[in-house]
Amino acid sequence: MRKTPLVLLAAIAAVATACSSGDTTTSATTSAASSAQPTGGSPESGSSMPATSSAEPNCDATYLAQFTPRERLAQLLTVGVTGAADAENVVRTEQVGGIFIGGWTEPGLLGSGQISQPKAAAKVPLMVTIDEEGGRVSRVKDLIGAAPSARATAQSMTAEQFHDATLIRGKALKDLGVTVDFAPDVDVSSQPDDSVIGDRSFSDDPAVVTAYADTYIRAMHEVGLGTVMKHFPGHGSGSGDSHTGEVHTPPLDQLQTVDLVPFRNLINSGSAVMVGHLDVPGLTTPGVPASISPEAMSLLRDGTGYGAAPFDGVIFTDDLSGMAAITSRMSIEEAVEAALVAGADNALWITTDAVPQVLDRLEQAVSSGRLPADRVDASVLRVGRYKGALTC
Repeated sequence: MRKTPLVLLAAIAAVATACSSGDTTTSATTSAASSAQPTGGSPESGSSMPATSSAEPNCDATYLAQFTPRERLAQLLTVGVTGAADAENVVRTEQVGGIFIGGWTEPGLLGSGQISQPKAAAKVPLMVTIDEEGGRVSRVKDLIGAAPSARATAQSMTAEQFHDATLIRGKALKDLGVTVDFAPDVDVSSQPDDSVIGDRSFSDDPAVVTAYADTYIRAMHEVGLGTVMKHFPGHGSGSGDSHTGEVHTPPLDQLQTVDLVPFRNLINSGSAVMVGHLDVPGLTTPGVPASISPEAMSLLRDGTGYGAAPFDGVIFTDDLSGMAAITSRMSIEEAVEAALVAGADNALWITTDAVPQVLDRLEQAVSSGRLPADRVDASVLRVGRYKGALTC
């Protein structure tokens, strides 16, 4: 996709335009030093609760009890919608956990306040997600204005300036009704601006990427928006575009010193993480990209394989229905099951058409034991904390 246990967020951000001739690398490094401490927590309340906090068992049970078994599975889905009617229908009939606003979505869903309709149909707070990075990946620039790409931002703004610009943009997104932004892109890349990652990356220097991504995450959380770092374990040196086919990264041992550094540095930031459709030698089984790979999910969750702290935040997949790296290998029903069985908490794709069929298959997977029910419950609770539905 072009690309906390938190009380949910309500809008999200990208970048803004400001210019500075200052030493951005120095400023970024200073900012990054502060990111070693968790910056997550409850964006709406402004608390700074560590991302690994958990609710009391009886609170967990009460939260889970309000959903049918099928609705618990639906809470682990985020789907693209065409407009208010489509969004309200899939929320009311299936209680999906989130909807995604894409370039194809009717502008009125956000611009005219129609987002209140699907939100009102949800049993618990609904994630309203978007991938608003700035630059060429911008869904609502006609509503909140354009913003420079990540690369241009790091070259023209200090980290402090970027923080202030992100606050403004985050507030604008929140006012539209957005709650989660699939950003920042923490890929480390020196590829040309117009390549699949290119100028979506802040820099080819992991320290600069860490600093600016940390700034973005902190600012978004300050205004009450959820963030999602992407694309684990690193797309910046990938062989191609997962929208059009398979993508192979350098071997895992080579990712350790470059691509994985921002994830390692920011794993306690309170941000969720998106896993990419990436074949990683030394990590994933051949033909099984990271987004549906148990090994990739374990690397992220355990942390030990790349020198990071354990991660108990939400793991999203990249889009499972519109990217050939997945669609050339399996159906959407197969892909969603594979992702959740592998260890993802939330499966993302760009249409509501297959939601009933996906849920039918997931119910079968639970019945057969392929997808353990306790794993489903753990993901429902994780997502609930992240989006602010579970606060006790």
